[in-house]
Amino acid sequence: MKSDNEKVTEYLNHLTVEKGLAKNTLISYRRDLERFLKYLAENSLELAKITPELMAEYVAWLRGKNSTQPPLAEASIARAVVAIRNLYAFEAKENSELNLLRDFHPPKIPKRLPKALTINDISALIAAASSAADPIAPRDAALIELLYASGARISEIVQLNLSDISKLQELNSFAIKLKGKGGKERVVPIGKYAREAIDQYLVRVRPGLLTERRNDALFLNRQGKRLSRQSAWEIITLAAARAKIEREVSPHSLRHSFATHLLDGGADIRVVQELLGHSSVTTTQIYTLITIDKLRESYSAAHPRAR
Repeated sequence: MKSDNEKVTEYLNHLTVEKGLAKNTLISYRRDLERFLKYLAENSLELAKITPELMAEYVAWLRGKNSTQPPLAEASIARAVVAIRNLYAFEAKENSELNLLRDFHPPKIPKRLPKALTINDISALIAAASSAADPIAPRDAALIELLYASGARISEIVQLNLSDISKLQELNSFAIKLKGKGGKERVVPIGKYAREAIDQYLVRVRPGLLTERRNDALFLNRQGKRLSRQSAWEIITLAAARAKIEREVSPHSLRHSFATHLLDGGADIRVVQELLGHSSVTTTQIYTLITIDKLRESYSAAHPRAR
């Protein structure tokens, strides 16, 4: 009979090999399931004996009840519950048995509106990156330009290779090939500003960083290796500080801004969904709430009978 640890390992292997989940998603699932196994061991419990009532106690524990660890955010708790519930669904299917947590649902997370930067903020951010007194500045400017031009996740951008950049002759434009969650690929067109910034980086900076002739990574660090997510995050944070942008700025801020500005400009939501790589348009619809709020503000400010 398999131990609980063996069951979790088998499930994670299934996610890796057959489901092809993204690396970061797998890391999160592993962390959530290992935390759950530790909780079970400390409370003399087993996977096969968990009930919805015991699961509710675990959720309370994650929130800090009878626990010495800091409470998790509701979004993290919801993800942990999904990981555990999916484990039980996998076990039930594999062994033709009852899914003990079939009707146990994760806590509902209220929709939060993404904080989009203004177009002026974007311009200031790029200007701050490109004007830095550092020979590597064109790389940083190209990184920010590309994030905003494509709406890509930071993990997708740092994974880009030179071979992922192509010219679409029939459209007389350029595009990048992105690999999103679950290994799904999509092609996103790139505008003039990002194209010129990438050209500047490729001509002026990348050759000097390159230490291995066969290194195909688009963005390189000072050691000639592929730029990491952490380094890319730091580049954006430093540029935001130099631009004196008071709000918090992250790689995801540029993704939010990309989507919001497209919708504000009249882009179809299905097009934005495709560009962002969302599997469901429901995920994309949160950005429409921002546009509606702007319409409401303009109406309230301008219409004589609005108040």
